[in-house]
Amino acid sequence: MSIISTNGGHSAVINIFSKSLQHGFIVNILFPPEYHYCNQRYKVLFLNDGQDLEQLRMKETLSSLYLENKIEPIIVVAIHIVERMQEYGIATRPDYLERGSMASGYSKFVTNELIPFINYNFRTLTGTGNAAFAGFSLGALSALDIVWNHPYHFGKAGVFSGSLWWRKKDLYSGYKDSDRIMHDKIRRSKKREGIKFWFQTGTHDETHDRNNNGVIDSIDDTLDLIHELKKKGYSDADITYREIQYGTHDFRTWSAVMPDFLTWAFGKQNH
Repeated sequence: MSIISTNGGHSAVINIFSKSLQHGFIVNILFPPEYHYCNQRYKVLFLNDGQDLEQLRMKETLSSLYLENKIEPIIVVAIHIVERMQEYGIATRPDYLERGSMASGYSKFVTNELIPFINYNFRTLTGTGNAAFAGFSLGALSALDIVWNHPYHFGKAGVFSGSLWWRKKDLYSGYKDSDRIMHDKIRRSKKREGIKFWFQTGTHDETHDRNNNGVIDSIDDTLDLIHELKKKGYSDADITYREIQYGTHDFRTWSAVMPDFLTWAFGKQNH
């Protein structure tokens, strides 16, 4: 690891080599304002697609929420992706086009290499419930899968416009809704105690409507996944869903709704 740059102690950029994937990752670290002036330990938000941190306006959003005293101070760990279509996905299997073939390696990087490094080098709170993982689109699918597989590391998942359509079969090769990989994975899994979920969709995320029910697929897929979670025993207290009218599949919408997610995940009124 080497620190590439720092910004007055409020942020750092590191380069960490992954043994599981055999290449390096750039990771942005955002510290709370008082980090270097006390010995407090902090909860952590891990983010996929860290290369888009500026588009997400994360620094500005955090500053505003801190000033308004709406969230507790946190450390943000934003991971730049290298092979997005291969490293994001579901660890247990790729999709019908063999995308996500390196998702297992990425999951191992996050849980076996990055998390121990972050916990060793920075003052983090460890243990169940002290870390959240969020992502956007395909990165949201990855974040949800990693949280589901590692509940001892993460207590909360943030799924912004998640690619929950990820499937075993092409639409024109006998596809059924049961071929959606994440839905099937949850259906076949035991309940992960203690996890909470935050889902967001936009009514303009896309235009596809494969079952012609008048509801776009991204909303259908998200609501169906929530149904699967509730069948596992999760309640409305465990699941939050935000459907953004006219919301689009981009960082303009995701940055606008980020304060809602952060307040849900780290809000002072929740602790």
